[in-house]
Amino acid sequence: MQHTFVLQTKWDGGRNAVGDLQAQRLQTQISIPPEMDGPGIGTNPDEMLLGAAATCYIISLAAMLERANIKATLDMQSDGIVDVTNGVFTYQQIIHKLTLKLAERTEKNEKMAERLAFKAESTCMISKALKGNVEVLVKLTIE
Repeated sequence: MQHTFVLQTKWDGGRNAVGDLQAQRLQTQISIPPEMDGPGIGTNPDEMLLGAAATCYIISLAAMLERANIKATLDMQSDGIVDVTNGVFTYQQIIHKLTLKLAERTEKNEKMAERLAFKAESTCMISKALKGNVEVLVKLTIE
């Protein structure tokens, strides 16, 4: 079985123009971020890559916790680290800073939640796609 995801983009202009992006459940403007001397309107490829990695990871983890009958609230900040050397931009690292708030904080639940938090990163489809190109790390806090 295969799934096809379709995304349409339109761009009229040069480097600092603003384009449009539309998918089945997403519609936004796109441009180069101000950190890279762009107009910073809408989103950009760097945010979208970070968003794809973060949402894939947190949804994968939520599903794994549910299958393990562990109720938790997940709160996460993800940082995308981009290196700029000699004018070349390289996405180096994504760091997921995850706080898991367990509904029932037992030693068994903590150990299982920790194991699943690290396993989810390696099973997420986007993390797999990035493997070998962008390092993805998880920094975990359990409450």
